[in-house]
Amino acid sequence: MPDNKATKRLKQVSSHLAPKLPADYSDVRDQINTLRDIAATPDPSRRGYVRQKQAGKMWVRERLEQLLDRDTFTEIGSVSGTVKWEKTGPMREKPVSFVPSNNVQGMGRLRGRKVLLTADDFSLRSGHADGSTAGKTIYVEKLALALKLPVVKLVDGSSGGGSVTTIAKAGWSYLPYVPMYKQVVEQLNQGIPNLGAVVGPAIGLGAARVVSCHFSVMAADIGALFNAGPEVVKGATFEEGLDFQDLGGPMIHCTNGTIDNMAANEAECYEQLRTVLSYLPNHGKEAPPVIACEDPPDREDESLRKIIPRRQTRMYNPWTIIKSVVDHDSWFEIGALWGRTAIGGLARLGGRPVGIISLNCEVNGGALDAAGSQKLARLLKLCDVMNLPVLQFIDVPGYAIGTVAERTATMRWGVELAKAYFATTTPLFNVITRRAYGVAGGIMLGARDPVMQVAWPSGQWGSLPLEGGIEVAHRHELREAEKVGNKAERYQELEEEYRRMMNPVRTANAFGVEEIIDPKDTRSVCCAWARHMYEALMPERLADRATGKIRPVFT
Repeated sequence: MPDNKATKRLKQVSSHLAPKLPADYSDVRDQINTLRDIAATPDPSRRGYVRQKQAGKMWVRERLEQLLDRDTFTEIGSVSGTVKWEKTGPMREKPVSFVPSNNVQGMGRLRGRKVLLTADDFSLRSGHADGSTAGKTIYVEKLALALKLPVVKLVDGSSGGGSVTTIAKAGWSYLPYVPMYKQVVEQLNQGIPNLGAVVGPAIGLGAARVVSCHFSVMAADIGALFNAGPEVVKGATFEEGLDFQDLGGPMIHCTNGTIDNMAANEAECYEQLRTVLSYLPNHGKEAPPVIACEDPPDREDESLRKIIPRRQTRMYNPWTIIKSVVDHDSWFEIGALWGRTAIGGLARLGGRPVGIISLNCEVNGGALDAAGSQKLARLLKLCDVMNLPVLQFIDVPGYAIGTVAERTATMRWGVELAKAYFATTTPLFNVITRRAYGVAGGIMLGARDPVMQVAWPSGQWGSLPLEGGIEVAHRHELREAEKVGNKAERYQELEEEYRRMMNPVRTANAFGVEEIIDPKDTRSVCCAWARHMYEALMPERLADRATGKIRPVFT
């Protein structure tokens, strides 16, 4: 009996030793290296890779090299994919074929800033779910929350969205849950930067992922975005002959607000992503990054004294004011091609990042329409979750009027803008350059108590502009004057009298406006405000966010 036990034990020991596997696990390491080499090496014979190149697009690994700082990418899930194994001996096998996951994910640096990254490989199953590895994308979304790191998303396909071939592969049809979206919403509201680029066709879930970002950009030469592709649309709506550009190209989605910005190509997309990130913190419990500034805070610009025409109906270039006041070369516009009654973007004052809001008198006289209101509401929420103070250049005659304004629900979106102004807590500083009229003017000016603002000598304000206002207020009098043939003369008399009383100095006499400044001094005033916001009030704001006293919401 004891001999049998000893023999049995000896067999157990020898069974562990028999295969003579390497003590340093070099066999496993070789397998990993083999799979990584396959994943990192383009296959010119693969049909998907050939199509990718024929479409003028970079392969996913080439994109990582162009976007990230050199040699900083560390992949997460580098060997995830579909492998066929061949047995080579007792407890030994080797991979004979490998189709990597079509979502490449990992960590790298953008101008020294550590970021998480997810990028589609459209050459493998067009980014569909049956080419990805379940849970891989969800893991990175969770990791962003755990590590409080920005996420960059390069979308070229469906980003793990569905395909009918998934049914054939699985043998059953699944319910289309979107499990990663909970984490995405948490990131957006926590101020963890989500930056997306459309560098191919963004379809279904892929489209939703990039549109959900804090900032999105589309490559004009290769980008498109749609809920479903041309063939699905043809079967559902009978619209035939559509290509990607007709269905959802940049001239559609970069002009309707679905995508924030347009770029000429992939390289410009990546440069915009780097630029936007440079203004933003890693998360909402940090201050935005301050950089050294060689542009003097007290720089004067006497040309600003003459930029507002004395004739009130004349237009001027509002970007000239913005670029004069902010640090040289720091202005980055967001949404330039849509909502064009409003101007929004990011800039710096003395090296400190701020949001910029202005009105565009060159479009619709600067009257805020539905799209302009949507654009400003989105920017306010972005600045709120990112702790960016906002500088406003106010020249607003009110909300847009007329049949187009009514049909596009201008008041509905104007009220949504009002909600954004009063629901956000980021500091606002107003420079009233010319007009501040009506509900729109009142909302933009009065959303903080006490208000922080200055006016220019060109400022004018009231319940509504004189144009049309005189006709309404003096309707009977002007009708009577018309009967005796002197309506024009009487109108001119009334206009001159009102304009005399609308002298902004009279408002300052009554302390209706706090201070009227020389326009040339605008930069020094704004830089002093930004400095105080960062040095005195930013620590308090960050403490309030840490304790949950304020909870900004982007979604």
